[in-house]
Amino acid sequence: MQIVFDNEIFENKKREISDFNKIALTIRKDIIKSLVLAQSGHSGGPLGTSDIFSVLFFGGFIRYKADDPNWKNRDRFVLSAGHYCPVLYSALARAGYFPVEEQATLRKYGSRLQGHPGTDMKLPGIEASTGSLGQGISIAVGMALNDKYLDKSDKRIFSLTGDGELQEGSVWEAAMAASNYKLDNLCWIVDNNDCQIDGRVRDVMSIYPLDKKFEAFGFYVINIDAHNFNEISNAFDTFIKNHNNSIGKPTVIIAKSFMGKGVSFMEDKFQWHGVPPNEEEAILALKELV
Repeated sequence: MQIVFDNEIFENKKREISDFNKIALTIRKDIIKSLVLAQSGHSGGPLGTSDIFSVLFFGGFIRYKADDPNWKNRDRFVLSAGHYCPVLYSALARAGYFPVEEQATLRKYGSRLQGHPGTDMKLPGIEASTGSLGQGISIAVGMALNDKYLDKSDKRIFSLTGDGELQEGSVWEAAMAASNYKLDNLCWIVDNNDCQIDGRVRDVMSIYPLDKKFEAFGFYVINIDAHNFNEISNAFDTFIKNHNNSIGKPTVIIAKSFMGKGVSFMEDKFQWHGVPPNEEEAILALKELV
């Protein structure tokens, strides 16, 4: 199977809602291509969050300079669900942080694109080493604390967890700290696909009702359809307004998604949590992603 990555780069700017569909499709195709070449990795979560990443990284909501990754005034994104990394790698590549074709090296020996993001790999755009579930969001809370109280900057911290990840106790310690310290510069995105490696989240260890739990912890809660670009954009816009108005509460976006979104035979099937497509499946998937 011949795999080719085109070299299209997308600007980070305010867009028409219709523009995001093309970007999300590009990200989904990148995910399928990189995973079939790696023959290991996670399909479901990355495909399910591609719409969120298309809006966050290319809609003017997170401030960055791909040609200056360590720009001191940048906002930061921490992928707490580190196994989702193919979607982050695609977003960073399409933003211009590193060559798009480098995605072909996913999980290869010596590659900068390992199966979980690591700062030790020196890949531009990676802000924290993550993958041990529950720790990335704690790192993000620490970053937000620093920016708000030590640096006294207007920088924002975005972090994405899976919903199965919320079964980790450290997640709720992070939530308690974020609320206690009034971290209105923190935007916590929960990918609520109700799937984890062992089955449905509600069956393995229920985390519901999520919105009521976060409200009890003192968060500003936004529930959205994770595949509706208007709702995604409005949610990030609301967070930025909350921060600018210093509401004294962290924001959580509970994004109801479907694992494997965009590929019919993967969609809403927990069995695709940690499985890559084989060549035949990748061909079928890419035919659907048009």
